[in-house]
Amino acid sequence: MKAITVTQLNNQIKSILESHFEIVLVEGEVSKVIYHSSGHLYFTLKDEKSAINCAMWRSNLARMRFKLKEGDKVYVYGAVNLYVPRGEYKVIATSIEPSGIGALQLAFERLKKELKALGYFDENKKKPLPKFPKRIALITSATGAALQDMLRIAKKRWLLSEFYLFNTLVQGEGAAEDIAKNIKKADNFRFEDGKGFDLIIIGRGGGSKEDLWAFNEKVVADAIYEATTPLISAVGHEVDYLISDFVADKRAATPSNAMEIALPDKNELLMGIDEMLRNFEYKFLHILQKKEKQLMHLKELFEVNSIENRFNELKKEINFLKEQFDVGIKNVLDKKENETKNLLALFKINSPLKKIKQYEEEIGFLNKNFVYLTNEVLNKKEKEVDLLKNAFESLNPKKREKEGFGEIIKNGRRISLSKIEIDDIFFIENTSVSIKVKALDKKES
Repeated sequence: MKAITVTQLNNQIKSILESHFEIVLVEGEVSKVIYHSSGHLYFTLKDEKSAINCAMWRSNLARMRFKLKEGDKVYVYGAVNLYVPRGEYKVIATSIEPSGIGALQLAFERLKKELKALGYFDENKKKPLPKFPKRIALITSATGAALQDMLRIAKKRWLLSEFYLFNTLVQGEGAAEDIAKNIKKADNFRFEDGKGFDLIIIGRGGGSKEDLWAFNEKVVADAIYEATTPLISAVGHEVDYLISDFVADKRAATPSNAMEIALPDKNELLMGIDEMLRNFEYKFLHILQKKEKQLMHLKELFEVNSIENRFNELKKEINFLKEQFDVGIKNVLDKKENETKNLLALFKINSPLKKIKQYEEEIGFLNKNFVYLTNEVLNKKEKEVDLLKNAFESLNPKKREKEGFGEIIKNGRRISLSKIEIDDIFFIENTSVSIKVKALDKKES
């Protein structure tokens, strides 16, 4: 972790404190009151458990309606500030009011409690404000100082927004209804392009609780809650918290502050653009340097792998392969020459004429042997035929048959006479006659 200086640390704490506690309203008991010769007021605000230092500068102190003294219970409205050289933080008050509750305050607290229970103050229902609003509806009095304050701040901050005034009664009888009516009118208004307002701002300058009471009425709260257009409530001074502030999508401490919230600061944007240009130039230069290094590397690679170098390498490789090829071809030719000589020698030994002569001799021998063996076989077969002929003649049934003799056939088989039983049916046959008979009697001899 890189170390930072004490001043850097205090500056970082100052940035965090002042951004998170830009506006605070603190109640407590006053002690250690000092009206300094410089015109500034210094005091401590405490409760039962802790205390915090406070200050009010001369410009704001001049607007106070009472003199602060020890033991006063007050509301302090301001912002948290850190004094970097000593690392001390305090509340810089812009206004101080005595605490205590009256009839209007009681009505305010009751309505606030009721609307909170209905979900009018839920943060998840609040609409985000547009970053660059083009058309803004101003619901305020055309003759009030609030309108001029808002237009003056708008002219300083941003010139690209269009403002449309809805002249509105902001105090007295009928003011609440007029405010609610114009909120609904602005919310439903549509231009020729079919679009409505990007933002609605309701506001008026400071005044007594009675003067500001129209913005504490439920009819106004209902109109703000039902509006679909993002809405800023900018009523009274910094210490004035109204029902419209709690229901609105955003509360502004004053009408002027509403413009500071609603509009981008052209100077900040220009500074941001300058910063982006610087970042762009830095990053572009960084990319150029990086690409230059890559280009140098590619140049080195190109030189190493240039066509000329590659050609020389390929030429060497071709020469080497040519030498290898010549050696290989010579070896193959020598080998084939030796094989040819061997084949020629074998051919001479095994010439076709010599083979033909050998085959003719073998054929002549086989021919003589075939004639001899054929005669031998024929003579042998003639003798076998004669023997078979004689045997056939001797075994011919017609020649063997004698007068009065025949064969006994039973069930298709030749059997001896001794196997015939009484009542058996059988046949007596010779070569020319078959007689079916039945054994009536049997005598053994």
